[in-house]
This record gives sequence, structure tokens and C-alpha cells, in this order.
Amino acid sequence: MHAETRAIPGTDVRLPVLGFGGAPIGNLYREVPEQEAVDAVTAAWEGGVRYFDTAPHYGLGLSERRLGAALSGQDRGSYMLSTKIGRLLRPNPSPQGKDTEGFHVPDRLTRVRDYSRDGVLRSIEESLQRLGTDRIDIVYIHDPDDYWAEAVEGAAPTLSALREEGVIGAWGAGMNQSEMLHRFVTETDIDIVMLAGRYTLLEQGAAQDLLPACLERGVGVVNVGVFNSGLLSKERPAANATYNYAPAPQELLDRANLLADVCESHGTTLPAAALHFPYRHPAVTSVVLGMRTLAQV
Repeated sequence: MHAETRAIPGTDVRLPVLGFGGAPIGNLYREVPEQEAVDAVTAAWEGGVRYFDTAPHYGLGLSERRLGAALSGQDRGSYMLSTKIGRLLRPNPSPQGKDTEGFHVPDRLTRVRDYSRDGVLRSIEESLQRLGTDRIDIVYIHDPDDYWAEAVEGAAPTLSALREEGVIGAWGAGMNQSEMLHRFVTETDIDIVMLAGRYTLLEQGAAQDLLPACLERGVGVVNVGVFNSGLLSKERPAANATYNYAPAPQELLDRANLLADVCESHGTTLPAAALHFPYRHPAVTSVVLGMRTLAQV
């Protein structure tokens, strides 16, 4: 399955159906040793993965640097690479020692939200430097929940122009909600959306509005967060499992256990079903999984 690709409608980009998510190697929730991170990328590559996603937000640039270093020996034309704009990394005027947004890294840098034309161009240039590459295939507008006007007036037309100039292959938006992504699909000339946690075994709200709109308008969908941040990642949900980055309520734990029973009766596992479920919808182009260690890959 790893080597299979699907076209992003209206572009020259073909995206592998399975991708490597770079947040964990940016030290999300816990520190990952350098070699362990490189080994995870290498194992994914050797397993056939050819789509890699990252962002400046992930570890204040650590994910981009690690991913770039791990892929530096590979032919750039043999894999797809995406990153994101919206958070510029700038010197932190008052560091406290550790990042406060979930990544186990020093806070020598801070994130500055910027969805303007200049912000997009600076962000892409700085990402290219951290990644050590000469091009990025897909650029996503990252988490513009509170910045709709700036994103559609600044970032969207800038990314469209870069696509027309051939600087990038496609552009999209990546969010944890489907409502604003639906607006991007219906109100801009977006190519692809990255949807986090809103189309899973436990939650299918996006199937009512976003996914049909993507099909109708020829917009690709990269589905991420298929395990709902942990609840669906084990064969049997743990009592302390998380759902959307918070402790899972009992009702959802019960539902997840029922799903695990159904999976077991059909000779499969809950994580396997969670991974394969999104592919059943014709709008879904690719699924990206966060991978931290060789064992996880």
C-alpha cells in the first residue's frame, strides 16, 4: 500500500497513500534521541513510505531539521515533502527554559503567528533552510482558526501564485476542525486539506460537509489523527487513554472497547481498522501517521 499514489485533482502532484507525520520527532510530549528519530525516518523509507510531512511548529524547527538530515541521502525527486506556514520562529525575548506548547525542546525561539504574504515567503525560505532542500511539494496554512481574514487575503493568494509559478506543487490548509476547511474548499482555489481527527472510527462529522465538498470541487484530503490522539492506537483501549489530547470520557472508552470487540471477531485489530477506515471514503487521498521510533514504524 505504501507505494500506491493518488492524484491531487487539478495539479501535477501524486501523493502516496501513506505518509510519515513529523510531529513526534520534534519531541512532541517527550524527548526523542537524535539517532532514534533518524532511525524512525530510515525505517519508514525502507518500508516504502515516500511522503513526509512536517511544520516549523513541531519542536520549534527540530522536526524539519531532523527530517531534512534523515532524507539528505535520498534522491529529492523520489519522495513528496510538505510543511506549513503560519508560525514564524523568532528569538524568544524572555525564555523560561522549556517550550510551552507540548514539545520537549528549549524555548530559545518563539512562534509568531503570521499569515501575510511576507510571512508566507519568509516561512517557506526558512523551512527550506532547515530542511536542507531546494523545494517543497505541498505547503499547508497551519491552524488559521483565529486568522481567517489574514489567511484568505494574505496566505491563500500568495500560495496560489507560488503554485502557478511552479515554486510549490500544491497548497492546502491543515486544521483540527472541518468547518473552516469547508470554507477554504468552497471560497478559495485550495488544492488539498489536511484534516486532523475529524474523520475516524469514532467521529465522522466531516463526512456530512467537508468530504462531499472536496469530492465535488476536486480537492484532495490528507487524513491525520486517525487514532484520535491515542484512544484507537491499542488493540484494547487503556483506561487512561487520551481522546483529542485529553483524557477520554467513559462513554468513548466504552465505544472504543465495543469497536475492539467487533475487530477481534473479524480477525483484525482496532489500530488496523482505524488506519484503514478513512480509505473507504473516495475523497481521501492519503493518511499520515505520526511516527516516533523504529518500533512504531
